[in-house]
Amino acid sequence: MSSAAEHEYRHLPVMGSAEAVGHGAGGPAPQRIVVGYGFWIFLLSDIVMFSAFFATYGVLLPETAGGPGPRDIFDLTTAGWETAFLLASSFACTIATLGVEQRSQRWTQIGLLVAGLFGVGFLALEFREFADLIEKGYGPERSAFLTSFFTLVGCHGAHVSLGLLWLGTMMAQFYAKGFRETIVHRFLCFSLFWHALDIIWVAIFTVVYLMGVRL
Repeated sequence: MSSAAEHEYRHLPVMGSAEAVGHGAGGPAPQRIVVGYGFWIFLLSDIVMFSAFFATYGVLLPETAGGPGPRDIFDLTTAGWETAFLLASSFACTIATLGVEQRSQRWTQIGLLVAGLFGVGFLALEFREFADLIEKGYGPERSAFLTSFFTLVGCHGAHVSLGLLWLGTMMAQFYAKGFRETIVHRFLCFSLFWHALDIIWVAIFTVVYLMGVRL
């Protein structure tokens, strides 16, 4: 091998190094990129699932089996408070995001704590709403309409519950480990998830509650 060729060979990038990332022969993508794509797939699959629940609710809306319809059971006051709590929680999550950008432990923790408290308040109101309906004999087994209602709204509530567990985990990680890149990336995923739940609830409030009481 000539000296020029030997010099060029010695300066080739090692496969798997930072310079090789993104090239076909550079090995697997970094874990951060893989997790990011996985999260977006999860979020899109959730949107597809809720779209199916909305469609099912629309089809089964007239199927009351002689029981109560939307106008008979929905309380816009309770639903309005639930909406206000979730919107406030989303706003507090935005405050936490600004705290993360400024690397402020104080504002990050305050924002997440307030977001969590409003989320708990939302779940408490929803649980009371479900309990009142069941106590009156309007449980999910009463009609196809009520089955679709409990499925749609209950699934959203289950997602909020999981989101609160995720929120608590983020608070603990920020407190114990600070603003590491991996933790910040996880928080950004959580923030997108939390705001997506807010958007889905606004759709539920509009389609199920507001439109329901007009039927």
